[in-house]
Amino acid sequence: VQLQACGGGMVQAGGSLRLSCAASGSIFSFNFMGWHRQAPGKQRELVAASISSGTTNYADSVKGRFTISRDNAENTVYLQMNSLKPEDTAVYSCNAYRIGGPIYWGQGTQVTVSS
Repeated sequence: VQLQACGGGMVQAGGSLRLSCAASGSIFSFNFMGWHRQAPGKQRELVAASISSGTTNYADSVKGRFTISRDNAENTVYLQMNSLKPEDTAVYSCNAYRIGGPIYWGQGTQVTVSS
């Protein structure tokens, strides 16, 4: 399975972006799909996760502003990012796995938020 992330760009503070992560195969069976980000000089952090049970989890720093969603028909997971802040600037990447299987990673997409 290959994951292709896109949708990054440059936006002013308070703006919105929607990231997409398209899979080359079905995402229906993935137990976990998530979005991570890594800012310069910082460790990668999990921003949002979608669990197959329907549960979603978010980092405290993005709760209420970011929404992760899956479209099984389109084999795509989205990250809607609203009320963006300069501290959201980072390279965002998606990953997915099934329990007991390998972890798949997509390439990163740059998000830059200007003040």
